[in-house]
Amino acid sequence: MTDQTASQTENATPRAPFTERLGAWVPYLLVPAFLIVGYVLIGSGPTWATLTLAGLAMGMMIFVMASGLTLVFGLMDILNFGHGAFISIGAFVGATVLLQATGWTGADSVLLNLGAVLPAMLAAMLVAGGLGYVFERVIVRPVYGAHLKQILVTMGGLIVAEELIRLIWGPDAIPLPRPEALTGAWVYGMVAIEKYRVYSVILGLVIFLALLWVLGRTRIGLLIRAGVENGEMVEALGYRIRLIFILVFVAGSALAGLGGVMWGLYEQIITAQMGLDVLVLVFIVVIIGGLGSVPGCFIGALLVGLMANYTGYLVPKVALGSNILLMVAVLMWRPQGLLPVNKH
Repeated sequence: MTDQTASQTENATPRAPFTERLGAWVPYLLVPAFLIVGYVLIGSGPTWATLTLAGLAMGMMIFVMASGLTLVFGLMDILNFGHGAFISIGAFVGATVLLQATGWTGADSVLLNLGAVLPAMLAAMLVAGGLGYVFERVIVRPVYGAHLKQILVTMGGLIVAEELIRLIWGPDAIPLPRPEALTGAWVYGMVAIEKYRVYSVILGLVIFLALLWVLGRTRIGLLIRAGVENGEMVEALGYRIRLIFILVFVAGSALAGLGGVMWGLYEQIITAQMGLDVLVLVFIVVIIGGLGSVPGCFIGALLVGLMANYTGYLVPKVALGSNILLMVAVLMWRPQGLLPVNKH
């Protein structure tokens, strides 16, 4: 009887780890599953390819804006609704640089176009990062640990930032034409591949891989990941977790500014409230992915982008609420998000 019981125990033991490993891989399979289901439902290869590229590009831009926020959320436990201010400020700073370099953006030269776009993105990141530093010192720091106060003061900061934008750049929307190299599309048969969306996907992938490298291969990345999982232990080991907080907050703000430029070029028009409009999608991505998880944020952003474009084509009336439904479905399945960071 004892041998039989031991045999049953040995046979049963491997099943749990296999189930856990399988469950851990399921989130990574969601994007391919979305692509397959979308192809089946749409039925047209060229239409599917166009919608898929648009969804991936949209997802990459949302990821750039949300990646910093998910680290701030996971590491600092801050509900920062002012994140939208960095998106708007970045967009307007980048637009200012681009509109001053119309001779370069309108030239039929990739190098001249990049000579205008790269400084615009760099300026947006510098200004948004600097604003993030001031925002953390003045607005966020007094309300650490008080979520209700965080919501109120950061939302107030967002409103003030929007009014400052209207004061500096005016109340009207500003058209933001793309540089010549980013306009148009490559046509292959019946499939039109828009250039800007391809470049957005490439830039988003580069940023994602860079974040993975920083978090996984550098000392500061190790401290950030350790701080997300157990900030008290990092503090006990003698590291100044407060400086890490500030660094992550500034980096997240800078990424939001970069995302603002990308989103402005995507929409080809910028407004003072654009940050607030995008903020809803950003928070959905952060919640879906799991607080503090960059890979989860990446997967969540792609799902949101694909969902918005597929439903916009298949069921337009559902498109506005499709990502809310996606978030509800994910949270009912995995309440802590797709790839949550385990806190101890």
